[in-house]
Amino acid sequence: MVVAGKLKRVFFEKEALDYELGQKMYANFKNNGYEINFLKSHNRVTGIPGKTPREAFFQGKSTLVIGVRLTLDFATCKPSAHYQLPLVTGCEGICEYCYLNTQLGKKPYTRIYVNVDEILNKAKEYIEIRKPEITYFEAAATSDPVAVEPFSGSLAKAITFFGQEEFGRLRFVTKFPYVDSLLDLPHNQHTRIRFSINSEEVINTYEHRTPSLTERLKGLNQVIQAGYLSGVIIAPVFLHEGWQKEYQDLLDKMTKYLEDNNNPDLHFEIISHRFTTRAKNN
Repeated sequence: MVVAGKLKRVFFEKEALDYELGQKMYANFKNNGYEINFLKSHNRVTGIPGKTPREAFFQGKSTLVIGVRLTLDFATCKPSAHYQLPLVTGCEGICEYCYLNTQLGKKPYTRIYVNVDEILNKAKEYIEIRKPEITYFEAAATSDPVAVEPFSGSLAKAITFFGQEEFGRLRFVTKFPYVDSLLDLPHNQHTRIRFSINSEEVINTYEHRTPSLTERLKGLNQVIQAGYLSGVIIAPVFLHEGWQKEYQDLLDKMTKYLEDNNNPDLHFEIISHRFTTRAKNN
């Protein structure tokens, strides 16, 4: 299955083909006619076109790299979780306010890691160290992993893993409704799936190459129906002219989509935009 998006090219690290997931994705991309290239060295991605900064940015956003995660020490992820779960970095969406715009270089490609078992084994080590306390892992700290889930299946594997962990929990946030492969998993309510939403005006103006509000709410409804712990994030709130009506319309639409659900554990967050010094200087 191929994600509906703007993907133009795929790069593979040669070592990625040593893993079953890497071989599976290679066959998938090849069968679907994608431009495939092999990288000469790890973490050195050359071959993405772009003569101007604008062209380089958009070409990077249309590039996918399949590689092996060499650094298995997880970064912390406070306050939302204890650790990041590094399955993916980067995002195909182009949200003008996103902090990743200042984190991933001038050609911000998305990278999928194929050594998922090694990553989950490391998560198990962190869980063992902290038990009997519960350890929380965030899978969307530097990415939107749902956007590439139809390629990788990494989230499905992680959700199944955490479903069996008494002292481990997984959480992630997404704008993408590609959740069909997650609905029948034995998650045991050990995973919380949150959807980032905004007014239709904000989505159309600032959140380029992302699904509509309706698509996101349908995805949210699906995961709730599947028994997942869930959440809604309105982020960032834009206080421009007419914002009260825009967000009232958003809440009314969300209520309509969720009115048949009886979910006692739906987290709700409202987040403002922080224009950081680093963002200002980029």
